[in-house]
Amino acid sequence: MPAPDETSEARADASPATGDLGLTVASLGTAKEPGLWLKTPLVKVPGRGRLSYAQTGRTVEVDLIPLDAPRGAGSRLSLEGFQALGAPLTGLPELRVTGLGA
Repeated sequence: MPAPDETSEARADASPATGDLGLTVASLGTAKEPGLWLKTPLVKVPGRGRLSYAQTGRTVEVDLIPLDAPRGAGSRLSLEGFQALGAPLTGLPELRVTGLGA
């Protein structure tokens, strides 16, 4: 049960994001860190998400990981994420991010 002084907004901030989270420009994250993940300022808590890359028409489900940066600062995508989306490793693909919750 939430603390008496906890607001519904604070509880929402502690929940994984769902729905359209917006667009982000992704750079290549740490290549030594395996898995399908996106580190992004679009989320405040970890959760699952779907990335869509319009240039290839591909989508992929990933772990969404909070990135401590301003919302428009861009995101970091795993090597496996770049490969799954068919995005060029030296590019800065613009991705649509959809939160799927936990």
